[in-house]
Amino acid sequence: MVISLDWQHRVGSQRDWVWRGWQTRYTYIRSESKTGTPLILLHGFGASIGHWRNNLSVLAQSHTVYALDMLGFGASEKPAVDYSVALWVDQVYDFWRTFIRTPAILIGNSTGSQVTLAAAAMHPEMVQGVVMLSLPDLSVREEAMPKLLRPAIAAIENLVASPLLLKAIFRVVRRPGIVKRWAGMAYANSEAVTDELVDILVGPAQDRGSASAFAGVLRAMIGSQFAPSVKSVLPSLKMPILLIWGQQDRMVPPIFARQFADYNPEYVQLLSLENAGHCAHDECPDEVNQAILDWIKGFNSRAMRAAIA
Repeated sequence: MVISLDWQHRVGSQRDWVWRGWQTRYTYIRSESKTGTPLILLHGFGASIGHWRNNLSVLAQSHTVYALDMLGFGASEKPAVDYSVALWVDQVYDFWRTFIRTPAILIGNSTGSQVTLAAAAMHPEMVQGVVMLSLPDLSVREEAMPKLLRPAIAAIENLVASPLLLKAIFRVVRRPGIVKRWAGMAYANSEAVTDELVDILVGPAQDRGSASAFAGVLRAMIGSQFAPSVKSVLPSLKMPILLIWGQQDRMVPPIFARQFADYNPEYVQLLSLENAGHCAHDECPDEVNQAILDWIKGFNSRAMRAAIA
């Protein structure tokens, strides 16, 4: 795949939207198709709209596509607030009510997939289907800890996650060279970690409030209230679900893919990609884009046959 345009020109029409008094960024590409279901794309931790630069225009050939910078990330404001998946679900839901107002397909990567999962459970009227790429579940880590050690581990985590220490760490890790090495952990192919990708990740880290937002999100992730467990939510969803997992994912082990799919075998379709890591949509976009489009056509065809019958 040959890319020539700067990534800012490949992510559609960017706009600012004030949500609860905070400036937030979104983008969209309208499709000429009048029948395609709208798509909402949600990035992962530390990423932004730019991480979908290789997906937006292809998906928009048959679907109007939106992508958001979740509060605290990208070009959205980075206030000192209590960050959680529930907060971002509220942002997505209010965005949907403001701009879309018809059932959409939510597509998320990593933390974004946690948001899509929770949004589908909390607001099923908004969601026609869900695509989740490398779905984390922080509750699994807690369950794996011996009960006797949990208080000690919690004390250590709270010490390490002090705002002053996290802000100091952030000022070091936001440097381009370190960001490139960190991003390399998320990709199976080091050649996919381009200067363009580093620019997408580093740019927002220079914004005012970025250190506080980084610290706030990481501290929130330690708590049990950051996100609902996959086991408590996924089995209850009654809508088409596509779970995509890179077999070289070093962030969230692929062993969880089959476990999560078995929570809801009636509705979950699992796609494993052999040569992809944690960000399959960016590492092998052609394959992921086509898989998503084929999956949508598949469940739309089944729904049509059911309606006729």
